[in-house]
Amino acid sequence: MAAAQLELWQVAKRFQGVVAVDSVSLTATAGQVTALIGPNGSGKTTTMNMITGLYPTDAGHIRLDGVDIARLAPHKVAALGVARTFQNIRLLASETTLANVLLGAHRHQSASLLDVLFGLPAVKSSETREKARCEALLDLVGIAPLRDVAVGGLSYGDRRRVEIARALATKPRLLLLDEPAAGMNFAEKRALADLVLAIRDMGITVLLIEHDIEFVARVSDHIVVLNFGREIAAGTPEEVRRMPSVIEAYLGTEDA
Repeated sequence: MAAAQLELWQVAKRFQGVVAVDSVSLTATAGQVTALIGPNGSGKTTTMNMITGLYPTDAGHIRLDGVDIARLAPHKVAALGVARTFQNIRLLASETTLANVLLGAHRHQSASLLDVLFGLPAVKSSETREKARCEALLDLVGIAPLRDVAVGGLSYGDRRRVEIARALATKPRLLLLDEPAAGMNFAEKRALADLVLAIRDMGITVLLIEHDIEFVARVSDHIVVLNFGREIAAGTPEEVRRMPSVIEAYLGTEDA
């Protein structure tokens, strides 16, 4: 599947009169890593929630390869090749690493309901194929030796990797990562940056929310900066670093 192009145009979201996202427009170019950054409360996760259908938009358009997805239910957005991870990790703690990743592969199993009911060979063939694919994804994210370990016993960084592998198991064309480096140490962040670049090189478009600016600068082709729900800057990592509006948003007027 080809990488997807994501376009937001004048997207807005309000909660009981409070403007969370105000007329945001951005493009996540196919096959690139686009970062969405900004101070806490700037509307980043709300924007991601609208892209994935968790929140309906109040205005504007969200287009995936030219098709407006702004009002689609989350499962229909996922069926178009959109996957995500969450700010707060959402995994089954009592299940193994491999079992959690297999959850992302369920819609790609080719066996029909009748195959399952009658225990036909197609069921075993499909399960074997998807299990092998998920094991390969565990190897890709660097936790293959932990395949049979319950997720609840993993480190925070390894649980993040499980969540990314599960998202990749859906065979996404667009992958949304919400603060994937949060809580990681320097070595873990460096390994994660390499993984994000590897995912991009697989032909998957990535939209990333992250607070670690060094991490963002290393992996991103393009950065969009939000503050108080509005876009205040956009450009390459080097361009954005030097913009007074970005310095002011993070450090305050005197430092800018």
